[in-house]
Order: sequence, then structure tokens, then C-alpha cells
Amino acid sequence: MIIVIHENNDWMPPFVEAFRALKLDYQLWYLPEMSLDLTETPPKAVYWSRMSASSHTRGHRYEPELTAGILAWLNRHKMTIINGVAALDLEISKIRQYAELERFEIRTPRTFCALRKNELLDAASRIGFPLVTKHNRAGKGLGVRKFENASALRAYLEGEDFENSPDGITLLQQYISSPSQSIIRMEFINNKFLYAVEVDTSEGFELCPAEACELESNCPTEERYKFRILKDFSLPNLSVFEKFLAANDIGIAGIEIIFDSQGNYWAYDVNTNTNYNSRAEMRSGRSAPKAIASFLMSLD
Repeated sequence: MIIVIHENNDWMPPFVEAFRALKLDYQLWYLPEMSLDLTETPPKAVYWSRMSASSHTRGHRYEPELTAGILAWLNRHKMTIINGVAALDLEISKIRQYAELERFEIRTPRTFCALRKNELLDAASRIGFPLVTKHNRAGKGLGVRKFENASALRAYLEGEDFENSPDGITLLQQYISSPSQSIIRMEFINNKFLYAVEVDTSEGFELCPAEACELESNCPTEERYKFRILKDFSLPNLSVFEKFLAANDIGIAGIEIIFDSQGNYWAYDVNTNTNYNSRAEMRSGRSAPKAIASFLMSLD
């Protein structure tokens, strides 16, 4: 039995299709409709948590907290969990993501975080311009804005357009300029590298690859695709990312990196609720949902 814990029905069809293709016995636990009786024993199953940091954008602000309780309950009963408590902890906090990445000597952009806007303004000169603002708890690139100078940053922080993070923590982050105007998202299953997809960022930072999330600007044209799976991608220390994932109880994830003009790469996001772009997979002959279904089946 495979049980998927999630909060967005729109993201589930590719995985359901893969489960059915392998004739797997599965259930979907939809968090907004769940409750928990701590005196009960959970069903014997392999549990896969797909809790998302962007759940608040769908009216599901407190589902991460409920998920943490459910995972603790499953741990108490010694159930097999993919993306457990430690994974959830990183999913909902970029601060903790960066601390863990740096612990494994994976370079991250210089970052400052605060609750109060005056401290963000005071710290901007330490980060340097241009810089970007980010939410500490976010997903899909929501809340990411680029600023060229202090006056523009002040106008945003003190203006009506300011968007606060669900946890109230705003990040200022060093802007890494990519000559190709793209980022690389490395996909991992069973802590192992599967493939890397190049994502065009020339039209913005909202980068969710799922078809359910795609903006009109994400749609492919004859000349260019927003998502493109790379052939023969490699990094000299790719195994360090795999060790990072294993140490943080993350079995399935996407890690986003960006290359600067000197060819150095910077890691800036760990997504433990990863989605996949079916068009890019079809063009490359790859299927992460099928790989996930096979992985989960091997644990059942």
C-alpha cells in the first residue's frame, strides 16, 4: 500500500497514472479534509509526504502544521515515510535550507532575514544591489522580486504592493546574474540524481513545472521551451547533494541552482514537493512519476 499525503489535488494526476500503470494499491490523503485520532494505529503502508510550502496560496495555511503532527504519529508507529519530519522542516523554511546546504559546503547566495522592514532596509547595503526579496516560506518563486537600488526596495517594503511571507520572515538575497537567463533544477529520487531540467527565467521567477501551475508565458513556442531536460548534465560534487538529501530524510526532491558569469553555481532552493513538466519529459523520453512509482513499490 502506498499512501500519499498532499494538499493539492491538481498536482496528483501524473502520479496516480503512474501508480495505476504499475497496478499499485494506493490511497490519497487530502490534508484539508483530514483529522487525526492519536489513539488509532495508521494503516500499514509506505507514506509519501507531498506537503508544499506554497499551500497558503491555495487557502491551506495550516496544513504544514497538521502534516508535522501526522508524520510524528506515523513515526511513533514506525511506518516507512518518504520525506519525513526533517524534510518538512526544510520545505517550510529557506533559512533552515541554507543552513543545511552550507553545512555540506554547498554554496548559497548571501542572505539576510528579518521580521521588521526597517532592519531589511538597513541590511540592504550589506547584501549589495541588485538584490532580490524572498519569502522564508514560499513556493513556485512567489514573492521573489528584484531591486536595483535602495529607493526601489524602500518603495516596495513600505508600499501597498508588499507581500509578506506566511511566517512573517522576509529574506534579502544576493542577486546572481545568469548569462543564460536560466536556472537548473536537479531532480532526485531515492536520494539519487535522476535528471536536470533547464528553466527559462527571462519572463519571471514563478517556476513551478507542473502543467496545473503553468502561466501563459510558460507555454512552449516553436523557438523555445521554458522547461528543457538536459542531456549529459553533471557537477563535480553531485554526490554531495545526494548526501545532503539522505542526511535530511529527503527521498524525493528538486534542488535549484544558478550559474553566474564566472561559471560558479549557487544553490538557492530545495523543493521536497517536487513536480515535473510532462512536455519536457515527453521530449526527452524520461518520466519522474514512473520512477517514483517504481521506487515506492520497491519499499512496499
